[in-house]
This record gives sequence, C-alpha cells and structure tokens, in this order.
Amino acid sequence: MILEIYSFSTLTASIDKSLHEAMSPGLAVTVELVLIGLLFLTFYALLGLFLVYLERKVCAVMQNRIGPNRVGKWGMLQTIADLIKLITKELIHIKKADNFLFNLAPFIVMIASFMAMAALPFAKGLQALDLNIGIFYVIAVSSLGVVGILIAGWSSNSKYSLIGAMRSGAQIVSYELSVGLSLMAVVVFAGSMQLSTIIESQADGWWIFKGHIPAVIAFLIYLVAATAEINRGPFDLAEAESELTAGFHTEYSGIKFAFFFLAEYMNMFLVAGIAATLFLGGWMPLHIGHWDAFNNIMDYIPSVVWFFGKTFFVIYLIMWFKWTFPRLRIDQLLTLEWKYLLPLSLLNIVLISFVVLMGWYF
Repeated sequence: MILEIYSFSTLTASIDKSLHEAMSPGLAVTVELVLIGLLFLTFYALLGLFLVYLERKVCAVMQNRIGPNRVGKWGMLQTIADLIKLITKELIHIKKADNFLFNLAPFIVMIASFMAMAALPFAKGLQALDLNIGIFYVIAVSSLGVVGILIAGWSSNSKYSLIGAMRSGAQIVSYELSVGLSLMAVVVFAGSMQLSTIIESQADGWWIFKGHIPAVIAFLIYLVAATAEINRGPFDLAEAESELTAGFHTEYSGIKFAFFFLAEYMNMFLVAGIAATLFLGGWMPLHIGHWDAFNNIMDYIPSVVWFFGKTFFVIYLIMWFKWTFPRLRIDQLLTLEWKYLLPLSLLNIVLISFVVLMGWYF
C-alpha cells in the first residue's frame, strides 16, 4: 500500500476547498485554471532548459567529450545563456512569407504539447485532467503539432522549409499508426483508457512484466515509433541539416526558433512520460510478488520520484538511440514503418487480445 503521506490529493483538495470558500464558484475555477496554467508554464520552461543541458552531457559522454563546462558550475548555466541569446536576437522579417501563419505556427506546436501534458499523472493525486478517454485524448491532441509544422513550412515561402514540413507530415502520419496500436496493447490489458485506472491496474506489477513478451514487443515498437513521431534522430529527416539547412524552421530566428526547439524537447518528455505511465507503472513503486519487506521499502520512495525516474530512464534511451545510429533516408524511414513496424503491431495486438481472452497474463 502506497503511503498516503506522499499523495498530493489532500493538498489539491484543500486548495480547492479554500478557494471555493473565499470566492464564488466561477471565480474559484478561473483562479484554479490560472494557477495550473502558470505552474505548467514554469515547469515547461525549466524542464526544457534542463533537457537541453542533459542531452549535451549525454552526447558528450557517448562521444568521449566533456560537454558544456564554461558557463556556471559544470556548465549548468549554458542553456540559460543560450536562452538569453535567443530572446535578444533580432526577429528577421521574411519577404513574401504569410506573416500571420508564420507567427502562428510556433504557438500551435507548443500548445499541442501543453494540451497533451495536462493529462499526464505526475504523482498520486497530481494530474490536471483525468479523462475516461485519456489515451485517446493524448493521441488526438499530440497529433495537432504536425499542423503547426506544416503551417511553418508552407508560410515560410522557402523550398527547404516546405520539403521539411512535407517530410514531417508523412513521417508523423505513418508512425502514428504504430504508436496508437502499441498504446492500445496496454488498453486491452488494463481494460480502460483512463490513465489513473491504467496506473492502478499496475499496483501488483507493471504491464511490461505482467504482459509477458507481447507487452515487451509493444514497448519496443512504441519506443521506435514515438522517437520517429517527435522527429528525433535517427529519424530527424524533417530538419536534416546536411540537406535542408534546418528543415521546417529554417526561416525562423530568435524566440520563435526557441519555441520550436523547446517543443521538441517537451514532446520527448511527453513521449517518455506516456511510456512510463502505460508500460512501467507510472508513479507506482516496484513490487515483486510476496516480497513484503522489499515492497514496503519501495513504498517509502515518493510517487513523484518514481514517475520522473522512469520518465528520465526512457528519455535516456531516446537520447542513446539518437547518438548511436546514423540518420535514415526518407525511403528507409517509411519502409521501416509500413513494411515492418505496422504489420508487427497488428500481429501483436491480435496476440495480446488472445492472451487476455485466455487469461494467460498475470
């Protein structure tokens, strides 16, 4: 049993009660929405800065380098220095670009990741949205990001940007099928699309263990397909520097470029958070059968530590993936999805349905 002292339910309920006692119901809800929005904005900015620093250090270790080590202790202030540089950079006006759509595109990409992140359960009792169609909602709103990328590529009036945006569109539409099918595997196991229910179904074991080999296959497919969907290497064809300068955001500068850059890292966190929630138990601690002493020790670790620990483990795998393999060609990328991952995902979902029907999982 998870210790209730680490639950955020009491805290959030007391804040809600205090606000409703102090003001009218409508105003209380408005204040709550503003507070949650500010918390997400702060979290978004700080986490983005940390992930950029983390990737530079991970890349440096894999390439036998030191990485950032000049600005601040261990180079920890390097990303803040880069942020200040981007904020103070001149916003270059592009001739013959569609100004309204050109300026709108970065916000669409960021808003899509914001909306998806709202459904993530960060800890016990710490979740902005707990919809009964949580998985469906996350898949739907995270797909909106490609609209911003397509708008950015088209409105820039640049052949490089347009080619990059078209590549991204083809890539996301393709790999979204495998991502959806691998997530449906856990939905079949848990019997629910609600993220809190899926986490509760893993109280006696995470699905990657309880679901046997089909669950492991679904996790591996998700890891590869989700990496491609967020345009991370070795699937970063949409921003292939050697061919397209910078792809769909070639013409962007300053803070607008920073928005695209930040959204990429937040999408990586989102993908890792969903993997941790569905396959690795979310904020649930690691329990092994009837090992009561071990399970009790695991219960003392706060739920928020479990969630972020699992999420950063998946993030490390994604970074490892990027800095290990060379970039694929566009035909190789699409062949991987349509000839291998999609048929394997379809066979795996049939296998999982059969396993659940026969009750062979534990």
